[in-house]
Amino acid sequence: MSDGATVLKNGLLFYNGSFERLDAAFMDGVITGVSEDIQAGDVIDCTGCYLLPGLCDIHMHGCAGYDVCDGGTEALEAVAAYQYAHGVTAFCPTTMTLPAERLKEILHGISAYARSSGCKQGAEIAGIHLEGPFVSAEKCGAQKSSYIQKPSAELLSELQSAADGLIRLVTIAPETGGAAKLIRAWAGRVHFSLGHTSCGYDTAREAFAAGADHVTHLFNAMPPFHHRDTGVIGAAFDDGSCFVEIICDGIHVSPTAVRAAFKLFGDDRIVLISDSMEAAGMPDGEYSLGGNKVYKKGRRAALSDGTLAGSVSDLYDCLLTAVSMGIPLESAVKAATVNPCRSVGIDGRYGSIEPGKAAHFLILDCKDLSIKKVI
Repeated sequence: MSDGATVLKNGLLFYNGSFERLDAAFMDGVITGVSEDIQAGDVIDCTGCYLLPGLCDIHMHGCAGYDVCDGGTEALEAVAAYQYAHGVTAFCPTTMTLPAERLKEILHGISAYARSSGCKQGAEIAGIHLEGPFVSAEKCGAQKSSYIQKPSAELLSELQSAADGLIRLVTIAPETGGAAKLIRAWAGRVHFSLGHTSCGYDTAREAFAAGADHVTHLFNAMPPFHHRDTGVIGAAFDDGSCFVEIICDGIHVSPTAVRAAFKLFGDDRIVLISDSMEAAGMPDGEYSLGGNKVYKKGRRAALSDGTLAGSVSDLYDCLLTAVSMGIPLESAVKAATVNPCRSVGIDGRYGSIEPGKAAHFLILDCKDLSIKKVI
């Protein structure tokens, strides 16, 4: 071990799905070793603490008064700083359903920022989640239906070009014309997530067969699990391998439904997300999301008609909420670290504490799970 390494010692390290008494060493932003009693290097004493990988939020629109669709450096710096302060060390800025040309401008701005040195001052941008414009008008939620586009390989290619290849996840309603064709054509180049959809079981099943491998905010903006047509939820269950997101903010999904989802899908397939919007971390009042006015009151953000419009939580808060609902800490940690990274193909760099991966750590107090340090 090089004397230049820093060693995190005496903590309970999250490793292969459980907490073990292991040390971790890192140098120059890369993990260099994980083992018992590493002796070399500068020491950070983690006695009485859990040592987690940094959290990864693959579905978030904004926070701290800023929306990632603002597109500028100021907004992205503020979002990255807020995420980092709340234990998130990598994230996928998530766009809304907007005019194509506006989306291209936003994607170009995000990719330019992600590839600059500026993004190293906070959480890293690990990809982009395109939530729309290929969604259903019937289940558009806080998305503007007037901006919805039919699934198009040509448009997706233009958007990916504007994003400099950073789009990793695309939410799509599989019942819309051309959706299956687009999924088949682009599967393997991006991950497709079924969401903002009114489709039934058969259509969802066909989409998974075509190459979709993800579900956007399970239970929200989709038909419920009906005993004759189980819809996206049932098709995802039968698929056996796709990942499913859950907004675990205590508002979007009930505690019973969260517990049921973990039992249905197992803790290898659940992905905790915040789906946060610009009102996260801000006082009650009027905000904006995708061109719609949103009203924040307490832990709830909604349109004027009461439609839920993203959350005002962060991923760390969602992890704590999951634990408070009875989800084992180990399962909640998996769902906020390695699972989201696996779901969008960035687990080679993020999501777990292993040699060669990014030195992203979240140190929590064992007693109350409060944040002690983010690295």
